[in-house]
Amino acid sequence: MSAAPPAPLPGLPVTFRPTRTRVVLFTVGIAQLAALTAIALALPKLTGGERISFIVTGLLVGAVLLLLGRPKVVARPEGVTVVNLTTRRELAWAQIVRVNLRQGDPWVHLDLADGTSLPAMGIQPGIARNQAIRDARALRDLTEKHGALDHTAG
Repeated sequence: MSAAPPAPLPGLPVTFRPTRTRVVLFTVGIAQLAALTAIALALPKLTGGERISFIVTGLLVGAVLLLLGRPKVVARPEGVTVVNLTTRRELAWAQIVRVNLRQGDPWVHLDLADGTSLPAMGIQPGIARNQAIRDARALRDLTEKHGALDHTAG
């Protein structure tokens, strides 16, 4: 059996993010906020403070779910931006040595030229494994192309 031809490189800029995961997170966030608000308004024996605490709890859970939906990886001609839950890091193409997505990994890891590894949570195989593999390959191919250009330019 012959190997499939390599996919063409995506045009830059390109954003990789776990779209299905985001849809699930946002849907659950809206549903739980609506449910807690409905409960707060429907229960007749609740005081005003108790009603507010139901709604605030829904807002806090919603905020956490929004935070979980934040990760992305943006590849631009100048380099790559990795946005994780609470951090954002700008990388030049030459800083990325390798793009790894091994069996069982929760997300892509970028091996960097300084010997460290950076998780890139914007590409995660959770509920969209095939898409994550395609995205990881595309980022790897972009890194090989643009990283090689950066190395020859200096």
